[in-house]
Amino acid sequence: MEDSLPMGETDVTAQEDGKTGWSDRLRSLRSPGRPRLWFEILLIAVSYWLYSLVRNAVPEQKTQALANADWIWSAEKSLGLAFEETVNHAVNSVTWLIVSMNYYYATLHFVVTIGVLVWLFRRHPGRYAAARLVLFATTGVALLGYYLYPLAPPRLMNGANFIDTVLVHETWGSMASGNFKNMSNQYAAMPSMHIGWSLWCGLTIFALASAPWARILGLLYPTLTLVVIVATANHFWLDAVGGMICLAFGYAVSRAWYGSLPQHLPKWVPSKSKQGARLTGVRAAARLPRPAEEPAGEPEPAGARRP
Repeated sequence: MEDSLPMGETDVTAQEDGKTGWSDRLRSLRSPGRPRLWFEILLIAVSYWLYSLVRNAVPEQKTQALANADWIWSAEKSLGLAFEETVNHAVNSVTWLIVSMNYYYATLHFVVTIGVLVWLFRRHPGRYAAARLVLFATTGVALLGYYLYPLAPPRLMNGANFIDTVLVHETWGSMASGNFKNMSNQYAAMPSMHIGWSLWCGLTIFALASAPWARILGLLYPTLTLVVIVATANHFWLDAVGGMICLAFGYAVSRAWYGSLPQHLPKWVPSKSKQGARLTGVRAAARLPRPAEEPAGEPEPAGARRP
């Protein structure tokens, strides 16, 4: 018969194994790993679908949204920084420029963000997950802003003199104008994710790109985006401040989870499967029974010689 262990020893070992297992899983989730292409494509597609679904499901509180827009406009006037209308009219007077900005507003918001994600995936896989978490947390908290603070964009204000540049020039620069206005919540202007996403792109490129010209373009991108959202009358500049606050929250979440900002993490890391196999091997080796010590032989008689 096998020797039985002292009562309670098996239970304690099982509990320790369970705790160690959960600790290892959590440590694995919080450690950077090489991303998997199929998973990332699926995750981004599903996440954006859910984001659009939730954003557009927020009740369009038109009366409150217009009242909030009036308050924002009055606050900017009291600060002496209500320049949106001037910029809107000045840029609208140059047809090629405002049409270009309409298309900029409609396309680059997605194209550049996806491009930066692809660049991170290929060139900085160890930093990809942390940077992606910044973007996801930023977007997630923005949904809360849309729900709690409905806000009409300047072009929809009552009694204001803003120009809806998409309607005037018959371009498709905004999902909230023209034929697409019924497909998007028109009163979700605060915070501006055009600024949140473009600033994420710009800071990521500036922190990780090696070419000086790329780093400069990284900083220019969110700056130009700010001009575009104001010139097209889609946002107040205070909406941009809201987007920056959301981005700061995203960086805080990523740092709390990974223990570091994305740019400070290693550029290259092994895949999660290799990390798991390595960890399993170490743990298995640690649990192997140690070989019993050989009994000491009888003392050799004095003067005896070894063969």
